[in-house]
Amino acid sequence: MKQLLASVAFAATMTLCTTSPGSAQEVITANVIDGYPARAMWVQEFSNFFIPEVDKKLAETGNYQMDWRESYGGTVVKPRGVLEGIQLGLGDIGIVTTIFHSSKLPSQAISAVTPFVASNAPAVAKAVDEIAREFPAMQAEFEAQNQVYLATGVVLDTYQLFTKEPINSLADLEGTKIAGAGMNLRYVEGINGAAGVRGGLTDFYNMVQTGLVDSAMLWPEAAATFKMAEVAPYMLVADLGAVNTKTVTVNKDYWDGLPDEVKTALQEVSIAYRDHLANLAMEKAAASREAYVAAGGTIIEMSDEARMAWVNSMPDIAAEWAAGLNASGSDGSGMLRAYLGKLNADGFTGLRDWTAGLSN
Repeated sequence: MKQLLASVAFAATMTLCTTSPGSAQEVITANVIDGYPARAMWVQEFSNFFIPEVDKKLAETGNYQMDWRESYGGTVVKPRGVLEGIQLGLGDIGIVTTIFHSSKLPSQAISAVTPFVASNAPAVAKAVDEIAREFPAMQAEFEAQNQVYLATGVVLDTYQLFTKEPINSLADLEGTKIAGAGMNLRYVEGINGAAGVRGGLTDFYNMVQTGLVDSAMLWPEAAATFKMAEVAPYMLVADLGAVNTKTVTVNKDYWDGLPDEVKTALQEVSIAYRDHLANLAMEKAAASREAYVAAGGTIIEMSDEARMAWVNSMPDIAAEWAAGLNASGSDGSGMLRAYLGKLNADGFTGLRDWTAGLSN
């Protein structure tokens, strides 16, 4: 009997030790969503980099453990549905493709309205993310969607044009249909008879294959991933520039319930993920071009004269963007000047001065 009582007492003591608030490890569920498939680079790196890095930070104290539940490739939302999905709580953490939401997230277009400035993902990612922390408008746009902004993602070294037929001059693009997403559709407005056709990364292959468009704007890594050489065997190297297209966000209600230690870990790793993605985009750029050629593609360099003609054919999309933000009470002109100033300080000066048309 004494042995039985001792065993019961020992078991009770162990139960108290493992469940007492001072020693228990709290498990926190995190539902992560993106409409793009797991093979997309930023999704892969969320699984392979972001999640392990958060786990490492939390393991330093052992107070919390994340139960990560990942849903990608349309299982919860489509590529355009992440913003609304996080807003409604269909996911706790998501990677929002911001180019699909120019009306709800207008300030996120800051790099898209300044083409031909910087074909450098790390520089653009850092500059945009600093703008988000220096100017209230950018984070406020996410707050209006019941979300907390964590960090900007730049997953492309530069947009290029992938075409069915070889392009030797800007005139060869006249009268053609060009697929794009978001603000880059405006890049073709000054080309005589050219028409921009809205699509997404997962759509471009079929759009070109079926003849809906003659070409598509995307970047070499994505072109290799989605086998664009099969339907668009010519890459026109125009170096339109790197653009921020991804933002890591958290549902506001979920965020408010997180312990401070977990919030700090997510914030710190988001910055590391930002830089990791951008550096990886640059590393993959050269290999992706080689993969495109190996798959049967041909690379054509656009002349400096043709690039200058292209940028000067565009409407003043930067000034229009800034004016729209100014009219809504945000400092669009200040954001644009600050952003381009950051890039200039890093050694990147555009083919066109996108601040020249600002009214204030």
